[in-house]
Amino acid sequence: MRLVGGVIVGLCVVAAALDAIGRGWFGSPVVSGSPGAARVPPEVVAERSQSVRAAAAGVGAPEGSQILFGDLHVHSGFSLDALAAGVFTGGEPYTVADACDFARYCSALDFWSINDHAMNSTPRRWRETIDTMRACDARGRREGEPDLVSFLGWEWTQMGTRPENHFGHKNVVLRDLDEASIPARPIAADSPTGNPFVLPPPAAIGALALLNGLQQTFLDAAASFAEMADVPRCADGVPVRELPDDCREWAGTPAELFAKLDDWGVPSLVIPHGTTWGNYTPEGSSFARQLENGNHDPDRQRLVEIFSGHGSAEEHRRHRAARFERRDGVAVCPEPSEAYLPACWQAGEIIRGRCLAEGASESECETRAREARRYFLATPSAAGHLAVGGSEAAEWLDAGQCRDCFLRAFNHRPGSSVQAMLAAQEPSTKQRFRFGIIGSSDTHTSRAGSGYKETARLDMTDARLAGVSVPLLTGPPPASRAAPVDPADFSPTERADARMASFFYTGGLAAVHASERSREAIWDALLRREVYATSGPKILLWFDLIDADDDVVAPMGGAHATRDLPRFRVRAVGSFEQMPGCPGYSVRGLAGDELARLCRGECENPSDRRRPITRIEVVRIRPRADADESLDAVIEDPWRVFECEGREEGCRVEFEDPDHPAAGRDSVYYVRAIEAAIPTVNGGSLRCETDESGRCLEPNPCSGVRDDDDCLVDAEPRAWSSPIFVDWRRP
Repeated sequence: MRLVGGVIVGLCVVAAALDAIGRGWFGSPVVSGSPGAARVPPEVVAERSQSVRAAAAGVGAPEGSQILFGDLHVHSGFSLDALAAGVFTGGEPYTVADACDFARYCSALDFWSINDHAMNSTPRRWRETIDTMRACDARGRREGEPDLVSFLGWEWTQMGTRPENHFGHKNVVLRDLDEASIPARPIAADSPTGNPFVLPPPAAIGALALLNGLQQTFLDAAASFAEMADVPRCADGVPVRELPDDCREWAGTPAELFAKLDDWGVPSLVIPHGTTWGNYTPEGSSFARQLENGNHDPDRQRLVEIFSGHGSAEEHRRHRAARFERRDGVAVCPEPSEAYLPACWQAGEIIRGRCLAEGASESECETRAREARRYFLATPSAAGHLAVGGSEAAEWLDAGQCRDCFLRAFNHRPGSSVQAMLAAQEPSTKQRFRFGIIGSSDTHTSRAGSGYKETARLDMTDARLAGVSVPLLTGPPPASRAAPVDPADFSPTERADARMASFFYTGGLAAVHASERSREAIWDALLRREVYATSGPKILLWFDLIDADDDVVAPMGGAHATRDLPRFRVRAVGSFEQMPGCPGYSVRGLAGDELARLCRGECENPSDRRRPITRIEVVRIRPRADADESLDAVIEDPWRVFECEGREEGCRVEFEDPDHPAAGRDSVYYVRAIEAAIPTVNGGSLRCETDESGRCLEPNPCSGVRDDDDCLVDAEPRAWSSPIFVDWRRP
């Protein structure tokens, strides 16, 4: 009995110790730090300013205008997933101050914003973020013009269990940094499933720390987790300014988010992103639903992120991960085609193969395959893979992936693509999305604007995120029969992380046409939608609606009503070829080992030679006249293609739409400027061995490869203009 009692006491002591470690008793929460040097050397400001102005010199830029580049989607270690990726996968949790230094010295941005997940915020973190952003913005001012404009913000991270309650992720960006213009706390998304980033029990965190030798980074991470868990939920129904500062505020729908921002009364933008990223987007989701019930605010929701380090959200495709044809709303698994293999279908094939290997009959195995597809689609959110016990990445082939999309998003959801958004129209009110288009990084390593070079895959992309769940989650053993998933036990993150690791890229940029590098001028450009996106390089792009005298009637992002023949002009100039290493101002401005730690020894370092633009593609979209009109009929991609000669001074084309005068309906036009292909991180996504029809026979995912293997495959960098909205002028 004494022995048993001693064992019990010992186990209790161990459990208490692990719980204490997991509650952060032996660590310190991640802090934001202080950006770079006390003040950016004047020569650094001068060099940076000169390089930006030189970028548009000699290419016909309008007088009094310049193109500025930024990143409006940046996470630090204050986001739970970023912290976990940094600690649990051999990296480090980077800070808000690191993001400031990276934007200034590594990627040479003109503006950026911080967008940590609101659900992971705490009063201390929010205060430190504000202070750090003010310090970053104050650095580098020379004769009143800042070298880097810093915007404060957060991410509203919503994930639904089915298409009807899914609204997705949106970044909130605030215009100003003075105290009166900043809410007391960021507003988080109240998901139907609760907090989508559920904290593991303290004892489990303690066990992980113990298994890793009680490294200080694990102990500090535990303290950060505990800090998040200690923030209480704000009371519902209380005006925002009457809530205490030390609670977590929630909004369940975009309409509720807009209402709370209205209550705060501060200038802000709300930018949807990752809309085709299927890792958290349910099958059958359609962004068009947000035109109903006040879930779209055209004054705040003026921009959409078309490209990030999580891939492209641009392209609509005919394929669907599920069909909803029955009146009861139950999803049906579509059969595969040469262009697309539905993941639900492959779930059935995996079970069929295991069933046959056991020696069961063909009819029995077909029954189990149908059952697997049903369980796959019945699982909440995008976690159907959990119905197939113990599956490996290779078994799924390229199921769920768009085979012909540019740098595709994982488990592509075409119903929420930017093209589908621009084609949407609410039947009764005729309300539409008039989005400007931007790119950003969605970095989780504080590396704002990380797409300047295709290098350092594990640092310049979010590849580490794919392995975050591995130490925390263990899947069931392989089974020859699928099983339903308990809604309370599902994870939105696919455990077949080897597939997801192949869909992280170096990230895009937001470009603005602004009169000067100032907070006011940049914000004005964002509001009027005179913006565009790039997949990383600093491509120069102009797109205008012009009159018979070649004068601009509406620039990109603008709208014009006419029955006349619309005429357009496009000018595109390739980005500068990059030289190895970092420019002098980076070396002088970022002291000690920071250049290697943050930039990995490679910075935005342009030569004086520009890359060739190979072609200009025009996309025409006619918003749907009614809900029955096919998206395939109204989205013309490409509508026109103009080949370019690859001259260093760029490419210039003009075109008209002879159909508009007689069409009797509105039209939307945007352009893509395509550069010559370059070796690109994860440019081949799963790198499938294919048959003659393009179907995947065997994937070669970018996971488990050497850390120095960047999985380079040629892809064509590009820039996307904001649309020009040419409305049919009614009598």
